[in-house]
Amino acid sequence: MELSQHSRSLIESAIQRTLGRYSCGCEQTIVTDIHIQPNPTTGQLYIFDDEDKELAFANIDEWSSYEGDDFYECIERSLRNILCQIKENGELDNLTILKPYSFVLVDEDKESISDLLLVDDDTLLLNSELLQGLDEELDDFLRELLEK
Repeated sequence: MELSQHSRSLIESAIQRTLGRYSCGCEQTIVTDIHIQPNPTTGQLYIFDDEDKELAFANIDEWSSYEGDDFYECIERSLRNILCQIKENGELDNLTILKPYSFVLVDEDKESISDLLLVDDDTLLLNSELLQGLDEELDDFLRELLEK
């Protein structure tokens, strides 16, 4: 599923509202996870903190008409891209949230599906795109070492 620009804007706006709650310049907040909960039936997107306090809401109409079995996989890619873009724009740099914290995709029962983005100065979250081809590279490296 490819999100329309309108839906992408609605999601970005909900995430921006969430971030706005943590950019007040007051003392730092301890939040370990920000939960992003899309509902494939209703098309609603909720964003919660780790104490289940609702931070933002959006209604994404095209989700409710999606009929595929891979809803969460498609949404995961889209949300990860949006969050990475927000991070690259530096919008996560000055928040009053103590690091590390993560954005987590959860289902309707608030069960974790995937870590979308880990925000930490010292840790890199590996995903399948980053690991693609790693086996071959390591095999080549080992072969080269053994030949010497």
